Amino acid sequence: MGSVVEELETVLSAGQVDRTEATLSRYAVDQAPILDYQLPLAVVFPESVSDVQAVVKICAAGAVPIVPRGAGTGVSGGAHATRDCIILSLERMDRILELSPDDETAVVEPGVINAVLNEAAAAHGLMYAPDPASFRSSTIGGNVATNAGGLRCAKYGVTRDSVLALDVVLADGSLIHTGHQTFKGVAGYDLTSLFVGSEGTLGIVVGVTVRLKYLPREVHTVAAFYPDFRLAAAGVLAVGRARVQPAIMELLDGGTLAQLDEIHGSDLTARGRSLLLIQTDGFGAAAEAEVVREVLKAGGAIVTTAASAEAERLVELRRHSRGVEVDDEYRVGEDVAVPRSRLVDYVAALEGMAASNGVHLKVVAHAGDGNLHPTFWINRKEHVVDTGAMARLQQVLDESITAALQMGGTITGEHGVGQYKLRWLGQEQPEPVRELQRRIKELFDPAGLLNPGKAI
Repeated sequence: MGSVVEELETVLSAGQVDRTEATLSRYAVDQAPILDYQLPLAVVFPESVSDVQAVVKICAAGAVPIVPRGAGTGVSGGAHATRDCIILSLERMDRILELSPDDETAVVEPGVINAVLNEAAAAHGLMYAPDPASFRSSTIGGNVATNAGGLRCAKYGVTRDSVLALDVVLADGSLIHTGHQTFKGVAGYDLTSLFVGSEGTLGIVVGVTVRLKYLPREVHTVAAFYPDFRLAAAGVLAVGRARVQPAIMELLDGGTLAQLDEIHGSDLTARGRSLLLIQTDGFGAAAEAEVVREVLKAGGAIVTTAASAEAERLVELRRHSRGVEVDDEYRVGEDVAVPRSRLVDYVAALEGMAASNGVHLKVVAHAGDGNLHPTFWINRKEHVVDTGAMARLQQVLDESITAALQMGGTITGEHGVGQYKLRWLGQEQPEPVRELQRRIKELFDPAGLLNPGKAI
């Protein structure tokens, strides 16, 4: 193992291989609530495609696992270090290689920050549509690895819907290009879509061609306060029945509003027990927003006036509504999705199971596509908690997954399986399907060295 690291230090430039304890500890984990992890042998910082190929070839020859990493903003343990691995941080590969306003495409390296690409596109009246809450720090490569979503998913879809082509280094160090520069293209199997969301288990993405969308000339944001979550969720369905397509539809429950009040000194809980945020965009944004206001008022909401300033501020609060805490073994944020028509049923089930297990709960949701982020936590004093409370927390997590699946949902809408959700994957995918996935993994990575123990 040591010889592999020494060979990497010989092949790469000074500063591209780091074995200091502080760096190993920092890069050993992402933001998942997993405390059981290994320190990597080294953290490697490639600066070019050829660097990545060299690293992969050396590690393949030495049978050393590779864990690719973007900005480390993932919350499922997809970038956690595994035993005797190399962490391959792609953060220095951060160039926008091409931006074509006429073709409405961009070609970027994997370390480009989502917000940086959006800033560059905005100069041409364009935007990169996927916008996870971490868009100011997460990388396009990381977004591709997990098929990240975000607030604008209701209208613009997830990362896969915006990726046209990929450059990928395979497990033997070879480089392939998948996909096309055009918006349409159906030649052969869709390998691009296969790599998107594969969490670095099939290959290492070193280049991404994305489709850009028009930056809306007009945006209107509506905030609607409700006395309870049930009525707010009904408002989501009412907007859909009015055949208005918002860009953003976000739901916050009473627990989330209370936490925002505590952090920011706001008065949200005095105005309602649930908040629905809806944003329309484009040339018809004002007309759509007016329809939304009327529909929500008819459903019992207290709706903001025509001015969007306050509502836009609330959207920004929503982006940070998981609070200042980082998930750990005592506090776990989930990422399930259910059909939109089951939002009320699912939140009612969550509230019941949290109460019966003596566990705290708050919920935010990308209501436009039924993707919920419930957070469960237990109290502790001076980092001490009794084992009974820990058992109840794990019980409620298991129950929440089972309930989502029974309602036709999924264990992860946008965060990925990583390490953390492997324990539930068998509930969603039957063994014949999982076996097919293992065979695909074996085809691309016969030695099992690319992000082992993740995703499948």
